[in-house]
Amino acid sequence: MNNLLNLITLPINQSSSNQSILETNKHHFTPMSSSTTTVGRRLMALSSSISFSMSSLVSTRRGGVSKRGFAALASADFANENREFVIVGGGNAAGYAAREFVEHGMAHGRLCIVSKEAYAPYERPALTKGYLFPHDKKPSRLPGFYTCVGAGGERQTPEWYTDKGIEMIYEDPVTETNFEKQILTTESGKVLKYGSLIIATGCTASRLPEGVGGNLLGVHYIREVVDADSLVSSLEKAHKVVVVGGGYIGMEVAAAAASWKLDTTVGIYFSFFYSSIQALGRGEHLLPRLFTSSLAQKYEALYQENGVNFVKGVSIRSFEAGSNGRVNAVKLENGSTIDADTVIVGIGARPNVGPFKGIALNKNLGGIQVDGQFRTNAPGVFAIGDVAAFPLKLYDRMARVEHVDHARRSALHCIRTLLTANTHPYDYLPYFYSRVFEQEGSSRKIWWQFFGDNVGEPIEIGKFDPKIATFWIESGKLKGVLVESGSTEEFELLPKLARSQPFIDIAKLQGTSSVEEALEVARTSLQRQKKVSG
Repeated sequence: MNNLLNLITLPINQSSSNQSILETNKHHFTPMSSSTTTVGRRLMALSSSISFSMSSLVSTRRGGVSKRGFAALASADFANENREFVIVGGGNAAGYAAREFVEHGMAHGRLCIVSKEAYAPYERPALTKGYLFPHDKKPSRLPGFYTCVGAGGERQTPEWYTDKGIEMIYEDPVTETNFEKQILTTESGKVLKYGSLIIATGCTASRLPEGVGGNLLGVHYIREVVDADSLVSSLEKAHKVVVVGGGYIGMEVAAAAASWKLDTTVGIYFSFFYSSIQALGRGEHLLPRLFTSSLAQKYEALYQENGVNFVKGVSIRSFEAGSNGRVNAVKLENGSTIDADTVIVGIGARPNVGPFKGIALNKNLGGIQVDGQFRTNAPGVFAIGDVAAFPLKLYDRMARVEHVDHARRSALHCIRTLLTANTHPYDYLPYFYSRVFEQEGSSRKIWWQFFGDNVGEPIEIGKFDPKIATFWIESGKLKGVLVESGSTEEFELLPKLARSQPFIDIAKLQGTSSVEEALEVARTSLQRQKKVSG
């Protein structure tokens, strides 16, 4: 069983040059002392000259579709053209970072967010879940999932940014950065001077090459609202759907697609779902970087009950187009062909680091190298969310985590470091979850949560119906735990177990007959450990 993070983590004492990561940080980072951090950064920002004139045209629609390159002014305070803080990227992390600036009283007239999208920051996980439901199943739509509703916070609509005096620049991504002069250049040619810069550009969906039909009409990749809108439009007319990839995106999109009632020439709707593409190095079952083979089989059975078929162990040769230029088939290496009028590709993502030439990258993980406060090697520059390769303190290794929970938490930690005397390193506990088949009328809604590290021996307890759990034990210690369909109390126990890593009596755990009994064994071990250490 491969470690969940094994493709995006490495021991903290490794680097591509065989040099210690800690030594690299020591050479590259020159953090200010805690007593001068805020004052020093404020002086640096206030001394910055602004070379961009805000006389450019203003968007007539905040957070909506606007002409490319137009700036949306959220506050007249920016007439003095002083950008003390700039966030590049308009995703989850940017929204939570903005809230933190507001709570510290440092947003109004000081903060600017530059985004490639036409929308204010939103909770991106919705795009592969509720957003794809058919119209009669109450699909999610904006403004329903603007940040920060995903963590129980206020819904930050475009008007919220206006009210808080935050400058928003939509549909004009940064294309070039001069760290020495502290200057950003956008796609439209705008030049922005910053005092402190937070890079929150996230990732871009990995695409199949044009030569195999990766850009045909009807072939979809999901990362933004516009992508999800395009897919919904295709699903409205679709008869046969192929989903390429058995990871997060594939699982969630296939579940959402199964909720559509689509006409077909034979009167049966099939969603063909590829959980193993040999040419792409995929595993042989659903979510192979986390699920054990046994657990995956149970999920696959549920998908099949919902009309999703699986084809495994094949290689895709190409996507074929019809006379109208739209995809109409998937051609396999074994010579067979599967009809398809809609294809969704979910084969991973790449961090958006292109505009940041000269900044230190972690070549093994593919992201921007940061320390425990999310500082890069460039003075006054931070990186958060999916794009950041950071020290995973709990497991003593470097990591890059593509998940909304990390995006939120890294944003909060970074901004608190920037605006206060906080010097505590980020101490993240890996957390992953998914919810599928949540549409109205679904016979069973699925929701699993995982905390920790999936290393060691997996022990599966319980039946899939009504619930199941998997515990990963290494050298007698609980390293990670996954529970499907748990109660609120059970889910709240999981991070405590994963962080404390209590010693577990494996025989006693294996002797339990239900998830409830197994979690009670783990809880008792945790309490015993606390008494000993306390």
